[in-house]
Amino acid sequence: MGAFCVSQLFAVWGFRWSTHWAFAPLLVVWLSWLYVGLFIVAHDCMHGSLAPALPGLHRPIGQVCSLLYAGFDYAALRAKHRAHHASPGTADDPDFAGPEAERGLFAWYGRFVTHYLSARQLALLAAAFHVSALSGASLVNLLAFWLVPSLLSSLQLFYFGTYLPHRPTLAPFADDHRARSSAYPAWLSLLSCFHFGYHHEHHLYPMVPWWRLPALRGREIRRAARSHV
Repeated sequence: MGAFCVSQLFAVWGFRWSTHWAFAPLLVVWLSWLYVGLFIVAHDCMHGSLAPALPGLHRPIGQVCSLLYAGFDYAALRAKHRAHHASPGTADDPDFAGPEAERGLFAWYGRFVTHYLSARQLALLAAAFHVSALSGASLVNLLAFWLVPSLLSSLQLFYFGTYLPHRPTLAPFADDHRARSSAYPAWLSLLSCFHFGYHHEHHLYPMVPWWRLPALRGREIRRAARSHV
């Protein structure tokens, strides 16, 4: 969260296009990845896995990360995420698009985004945008380093953490979790979505924090290999 705040403050208030323009694309990519990480921290708070020894921290940290990410209400977001775990890939799953899933990535993504947006959230984001502009932030910087990275991160989270793991294919799901895991090595899994692509393992063991998912994925692969010997 600290890296996100420092990077965001520099990008919005300190970035100078006249001298740093060549670094703008890298900064957008970096901020998009940090936005994903911000959501993953909030996500681990929802499962009580960020600081199991200090459970009282989960709600305040989760709320701050949810607000910073996109003005989300943490309690509402947590309720929807728990509904996703309770009924993955069914009509009761708020992350599942139903008919839109059959129409492909962008139809599902559109339904996904609109399902999570609220009038309160949009008003809060608009207010924060205008306050930032009035306080001296460049409009170009706000668009390039706030709006664009947040949108890119939502697509990144959706693609690697919802679409690929939960999309229906000809191959059946392994169980009622209706989730698959990526085959990415750990370094690529980290870059893609903070290991959220190891999604079947996450559904099997939702109390495991994001940074332990690679080890858990390796254990499940070895267990499956032994069962086929």
